[in-house]
Amino acid sequence: MLRNDFVWGVATSSYQIEGKDEKIPQGECVWDTFIKKEGTIFGGHNADVACDELHKYKRDIPMMANLGIKAYRFSLNWARIIPDGTGRINQEGINYYREVLELLNKYNITPYITLFHWEYPQALFDKGGWLNPDCVEWFGEYAKVVAENFSDLCTNFFTINEPQCVINLGHSLGIHAPGVKMPIRETLQMAHNLLKSHGLAVKNLRKYSKKEIKIGYAPTCGVAYPSTDDPKDIEAARKVYFGFENDIDNWGWNVSWFLDPVVLGEYPKEGLEKFKNYLPKISPEQMKKDLELINQPLDFIGQNIYNGYEIKALTNSKNNSYYERVERYPGFPKTSIQWPITPRAFYYGIKFLSEKYKLPLYITENGMACHDSISADGKVHDPNRITFLDSYISAMQQASDDGADVRGYFLWSILDNFEWANGFDERFGIVYVDYRNQKRIIKDSAFWYKNVIESNGKCLSINDKSNEIIVEDVSETNDYMSLSENETIKFNTIYINDNIDCIKEGLTFIVYEGNAILNSSVLYKGAKVSVPKGLTDICLLGECDIKII
Repeated sequence: MLRNDFVWGVATSSYQIEGKDEKIPQGECVWDTFIKKEGTIFGGHNADVACDELHKYKRDIPMMANLGIKAYRFSLNWARIIPDGTGRINQEGINYYREVLELLNKYNITPYITLFHWEYPQALFDKGGWLNPDCVEWFGEYAKVVAENFSDLCTNFFTINEPQCVINLGHSLGIHAPGVKMPIRETLQMAHNLLKSHGLAVKNLRKYSKKEIKIGYAPTCGVAYPSTDDPKDIEAARKVYFGFENDIDNWGWNVSWFLDPVVLGEYPKEGLEKFKNYLPKISPEQMKKDLELINQPLDFIGQNIYNGYEIKALTNSKNNSYYERVERYPGFPKTSIQWPITPRAFYYGIKFLSEKYKLPLYITENGMACHDSISADGKVHDPNRITFLDSYISAMQQASDDGADVRGYFLWSILDNFEWANGFDERFGIVYVDYRNQKRIIKDSAFWYKNVIESNGKCLSINDKSNEIIVEDVSETNDYMSLSENETIKFNTIYINDNIDCIKEGLTFIVYEGNAILNSSVLYKGAKVSVPKGLTDICLLGECDIKII
């Protein structure tokens, strides 16, 4: 079971939900510029209104409280607080976020602030962005302002969300803002600067906060999970997950490069070898100083996990590979955004991260995009999302039961919202947003999640005591005299005698303690039989192997 103090939350980001208002001025961020380019966003959508959270938060936060939400992870728009990225502070922006925090605290929803969820000020990008070495001081200054203005109302902070996407999608592939394709050497330099920025932010948050706070960091990546539970498959998957198997052009999509320096204080040797022809030229002395800055003590780490890919160990491979990537079978389950549904990846991602980094772990994002629509009854029924969440959260509990130090779960997302390059085409929320009128409709999954929170996960399928038994094998036998003579047998002897012709054919009956027949139908290999809650004993008449599922 999960810890009694397990944190159940939801997550959003500022750019995806807030929208704009001239009364709360802000500077532009790189996404404001990116969406103006033709063909960058599905349907030509923009986030000028998004979920209108600048005005709807006074209704949405009470709604969250009514749904039992205990924690809310949201990001600040850097350019709303400091319009030019550095210098002048926008008091209207400060006031807005303080009002949000005050309302969250009023409703006993614990806030978790993310400093940076891709809302990079355009003014700073124009000065070189993450490639400019001054970016470290820029981000450090921003962290100082955040600490001075919000630490009295918030205890928990994440520095940077999904640095892999910032570098890889925004600056290597160019499919996210700012939409540029930089050389590999430059993106490696940007990643190094970003990690240094994280380090200075941690230092400044602690230095300028008005009370003791807790700080984490929220990277991401697809999970390599083993094809079977054979130790060889598990070890192969672990090696791939923390390794550098991707092509050099896709170098940024990995775990270790963005976590090892932060938590372990060094870049992974495998990555240093693979990237040796592209690494920034930094002296050993300077690198030592940089790593000391990057490797600031953290209270926890976050990880955004949505899916993964299956790995099988190989021996005697023709190309000397130690693994193969197992192809998904035809009809493999997937979400509306075409992401595979892989709860097994959730289990192993949590397990691998906890084992390697040995810090408390929060799942900072997990959820499912569905083809949600309003039904004739005016409601939004999303059973597929409930099935997805149940399987993933159950896998998380299993990882916890097996020793992983997982402390909290933030469902993505509380609201349908602006999904970056996909615009409003994808719906991840457990609350439906009608973008024509900003009406909110609570989906079935939100009520289901409320039950999960209230029961601390006891209502999950992994904890359902109404199990089934599955017959593994059935052997013909007529030797019932070998069974002990007890009340159960005496009671069911009447039934057996009435059906003796069937019994002589060697069929097996299952009964349970309490003088009642659990199932009297023909049992065969693979048959499933429901077992009622509170079952204390199973007695078999005949011979068969069973397992609880």
